[in-house]
Amino acid sequence: MKKILPLLFSLFGVIIFSQKVSFETLFNDKISIRALEIYDDKVWYSGTDSKFGYVDLRNTQNQKQIRLSEKKLQFRTLAQDETSFYAINIESPAYFFKIDKKNLKAEIFHTDSVKTAFYDALLVVENRLGYAFSDPDSNNVFKLAKLKLFDNANVYFENFSQKLYLESGEAAFAASNTNISSKGDYIWIATGGVKSRIFRFNKNHPEASFEVFNTPFIQGESSQGIYSIDFANDKFGIAVGGDYTKQEANINNIATTNDGGKTWQIQASGKNAGYMTCVKIKPGSKGREVVSVGDQHISYSSDFGKTWKKISDEKGLFVCKWIDKKTMVFAGKDRIVKMKFN
Repeated sequence: MKKILPLLFSLFGVIIFSQKVSFETLFNDKISIRALEIYDDKVWYSGTDSKFGYVDLRNTQNQKQIRLSEKKLQFRTLAQDETSFYAINIESPAYFFKIDKKNLKAEIFHTDSVKTAFYDALLVVENRLGYAFSDPDSNNVFKLAKLKLFDNANVYFENFSQKLYLESGEAAFAASNTNISSKGDYIWIATGGVKSRIFRFNKNHPEASFEVFNTPFIQGESSQGIYSIDFANDKFGIAVGGDYTKQEANINNIATTNDGGKTWQIQASGKNAGYMTCVKIKPGSKGREVVSVGDQHISYSSDFGKTWKKISDEKGLFVCKWIDKKTMVFAGKDRIVKMKFN
């Protein structure tokens, strides 16, 4: 969704919420980062001005950055398989990049020149398939692309044969590359705007029709809806978001599902820190422990998203990822930071 989200900055603090958390700055640069991957004990990122690179978690002095294009492209997507990273810039024309993990050589394997192209998220799943989706075209068709990662040399692109229609004013947010999720047989995609819904399909049976589920999430305006989802398994999932123009608003901006996305229950309405752009379930917690980040805060839940505690007033972070059960990385305006649960 073509929204320019506020980029804010503040100093770090250490907050106690039954245990201590500490922060370490890993990387600084003039960049906005909204997509992260972990590989080879390094944090990999893509961002503004066509920048792509890594910082080593073992030695932060070991960093490398390249530009994927001479054009000033904005990247809000990043995914990986065994041999390569993949990234797509927002706005048209959308270039699909493949970056070799061994030598960081980048190549464009597909270009989407449709004027309405605006790719919100990209995900690679375990059966060597990738999925990317764009905001709808002029006919309100939600564009879903499938990337076939057959071998180390080639990537094949094809548009999904099914047409997925959105309501007028419904789209998705390119906020943190996390409004798509996969666990077990399913892939879920979340939308926002006039409608905030969940689209689900079985990746092992792509010929089957999409299932579409309504949610009680805040919706109705172009700035409202689900910004991020995560699933612990094929049953339990969580969605966060809100309204980026009213970041303190905290009504109907968190919801959970226990039936694979069919029905959603609002959690902590009026009792959370507000707008959130990324949510991640702690590995091994089966959904019990969750961390979410927004432009104005980092928050934590220890009871499946039912109640939340703000653990930091940190500003200007948009995306997060677990490294292990005690460590996370966050990125946003001009930096990447590590948070450790002590």
